[in-house]
Amino acid sequence: MAAKTGTYTLIASSTLSSTSATVTFSSIPGTYTDLLLVASAKGTGTGDIALRFNDDSATNYSATHLYGTGSAAGSIRYSGDTFARVDYYGYLETTDFTVNLVNIMDYANTTTYKTVLSRASHAANGTNAGVSLWRSTSAITKVVVMITNSSQFVSGSTFKLYGIEAGNL
Repeated sequence: MAAKTGTYTLIASSTLSSTSATVTFSSIPGTYTDLLLVASAKGTGTGDIALRFNDDSATNYSATHLYGTGSAAGSIRYSGDTFARVDYYGYLETTDFTVNLVNIMDYANTTTYKTVLSRASHAANGTNAGVSLWRSTSAITKVVVMITNSSQFVSGSTFKLYGIEAGNL
């Protein structure tokens, strides 16, 4: 049974005991309104964290990110991606953990595309806020967390997936 904490219900969690290229949450129940992914991770190299839904690796994803480095600010846009990008200047490094908060909105709805709101921060690099879109009306039943290059997540990285009930928004 999932553990309930305030307005969030913990669906699944993973703490890595060795390096891994991906972390997968599958068989996600459709009983919640939204999902929240909380990741605290670092990598074997630098790279952006990304999500892939229901094993869809087609070019159905796009994203826009606003970022700040402490000395500069800007934005970047991606389209035709094969994954949903959830960070840009809050990217992974080998020395310190990066924190990512990712809201997956209306994930079980089968009549709308899925929107992902993300926030990431890394003390040495910067911070960003982003929005991604998965152009599919399929309910999300599987989320694969990955890195956009050949890096891997290292031991000690943690990933928690929460469900948010409609009455708790």
